[in-house]
Amino acid sequence: QVELVESGGGLVQAGGSLRLSCAASGLTFSRNRMGWFRQAPGKERDFVAAISWNGGTTYYADSVKGRFTISRDNAKNTVYLQMNSLKPEDTAIYYCAAQTRPRVGVRSEDEYDYWGQGTQVTVSS
Repeated sequence: QVELVESGGGLVQAGGSLRLSCAASGLTFSRNRMGWFRQAPGKERDFVAAISWNGGTTYYADSVKGRFTISRDNAKNTVYLQMNSLKPEDTAIYYCAAQTRPRVGVRSEDEYDYWGQGTQVTVSS
């Protein structure tokens, strides 16, 4: 049974930083592309970042490029999202997702097979 568990969310002031973690189990983690999405109140779930199986390729939404960094530790079955220079508009529930089958892209939630329960990030102004 695949399980993704996010942690590290919380309340932070604008300009601050948070590091999200997503611990995976029940899958061959080192073979899977992983992604982060977020959903703000009243909005659709949007792509944030993704990373290839070995960490060699990363993808970012334009809104977070230069501020967020995705990384992974395959020995720990964990993917991270370092978020710096946070803005109030980054407030959302952040979800970790895993691709367990070959997929063409990484930016659509339809291309992911498993999801975590989400972790709340709130950025105050």
